[in-house]
Amino acid sequence: MNEPRRPDRAQRPVAVRRLLHLQQHNAMTADHVRTVAEIFKVRPGTVRKWLANARAHNGHYTPAARRRLDLTPAMRDAVARWCGNLAQAHGELTDEGHLTASYATFHRAVLREYTPGDLAGLRGGERARRRFDIHPGREIGHRNDAWEGDHVEASNWVNVNGQRRKPWITWFAECSTDVICGWAVTPHTPSRAAVLTALHASLLRTPDSPFGGVPTLIRVDRGADFLSETVPNSMGIFGARCVDLPPRRPEYKGTIEKLNDAVKTMHFPKLPGYTEAPTPDGGNKPDPDERLLTFEAFVDQLRIWIHSWNFEHRLKTKDSRRNHTPAELWQADLTPLYDVDPAEARTFTLEPVPGKYIISTSGIHWKNRRYVADWMVGRPSQKVTLRYLPHNYDEIEVYDAATATHLGTATWSNAATPEQRTAIRRTADRQASQLKRDLKKAKKQREERFKPFTVPTHPEPLTNLTDEQAATYLRQNPEARPAETPRPDLRTPAQNADAWNTDEPAAEQPPHAPPQHPATPANPSASWGQPKPAAEQEDGPTDD
Repeated sequence: MNEPRRPDRAQRPVAVRRLLHLQQHNAMTADHVRTVAEIFKVRPGTVRKWLANARAHNGHYTPAARRRLDLTPAMRDAVARWCGNLAQAHGELTDEGHLTASYATFHRAVLREYTPGDLAGLRGGERARRRFDIHPGREIGHRNDAWEGDHVEASNWVNVNGQRRKPWITWFAECSTDVICGWAVTPHTPSRAAVLTALHASLLRTPDSPFGGVPTLIRVDRGADFLSETVPNSMGIFGARCVDLPPRRPEYKGTIEKLNDAVKTMHFPKLPGYTEAPTPDGGNKPDPDERLLTFEAFVDQLRIWIHSWNFEHRLKTKDSRRNHTPAELWQADLTPLYDVDPAEARTFTLEPVPGKYIISTSGIHWKNRRYVADWMVGRPSQKVTLRYLPHNYDEIEVYDAATATHLGTATWSNAATPEQRTAIRRTADRQASQLKRDLKKAKKQREERFKPFTVPTHPEPLTNLTDEQAATYLRQNPEARPAETPRPDLRTPAQNADAWNTDEPAAEQPPHAPPQHPATPANPSASWGQPKPAAEQEDGPTDD
């Protein structure tokens, strides 16, 4: 049977207050004192001394403090100057007369006033001190509440065009489910181009990788590539905030750091060219005869591992009965997602070029280069704006300067393939053929054709419009409608009724002039159509 544990010094005041209470009410007996003495493994006389000490200090048990050494500013300066080496600091203080205590007393005083984290910081700097920090976990939240992005260098040598290189991986992980939304690999130190490529892949969701959308915020470290204007501006358009964390604080982005550790321990060791494996001689020199993966094979193996991480690897979750894969956690979360149009994602994940440019017959001139494309045929003199992937000047994306409409991709003329050059010529030929057909058709439509006849008659065009066609034409073309008021020079002059049917002889017509016919009066007189008088009828000519 185990011996009962002895109470510590901090529990003495509790027992003393109880005994004082009993003593004040004349209820304390010798049995009470013996019981407390047995618990604390002391004699009853010691317990009575405790009671006397409490009565002398107004009912509070106050044991006499042990003599101890308090550190002076000179002692603290010596400890800091010797980077936490207490033995050297004690020797210096003793030689200078600032300390007379033993090394054990000085050591106890330092341990009492310095925390283990403080001493580790004095010996190893801020990075060593951070190992003693306390990191409360973040709230899990919902999917796309937060992303984290980072770079990680592969622990393998890869054959890149005959050279040994260590590729770099740039990726973004979703914090609540640990899914990998998007990634990119470069055979050299990553730049903004890698960040934007991984970001573009993260925004778009596909059937093979249904993870992504637009997050609420993205946490990144203070790398220049992540903090370039392109990344915050690209995500700010969609309302996503880019949070820059303090430098060298991996604990603030634990999700992506856990992913970096996972790929280093679960994927890299099984690939050829692993550089972290222990060797018999303790060296780390690369084996020149080792067969290395090509860059294409390395990227393909990484793609397979990322798919396994998202859909097969099980994480420890709150449900202790069954762990879940990141894909299962993503599907179980019903938080609505916002999907980005692919054209918009392509536009806002590229670096904009300030100013406007003009398409000429030789293409677009930028950075002392000419960029051409088949869609430029027929567009010279059009003003455009440009976007490009940083550090990649072989291609640019072209947009209309007035409407911001994406026109297409243009290729550096020196890097254009024979197929692209052939496409430009074929496009020009197609436009020339189409123009020829349009002009020929227009010429046929302008030629007036008539119906054939077998008898003499007025020619009738074949293109006569029906009543319905004429009405539709007049509705669509108001300028072709007849004027409601005739022109003044075409109006029929009004004539008086009294001047109608006069006996005045007609004016002589000039030779070779066409005969003039009186115009029909607009308002004939009242005597129009009545019979003449009898006298006038008798004087008139007869049939004889």
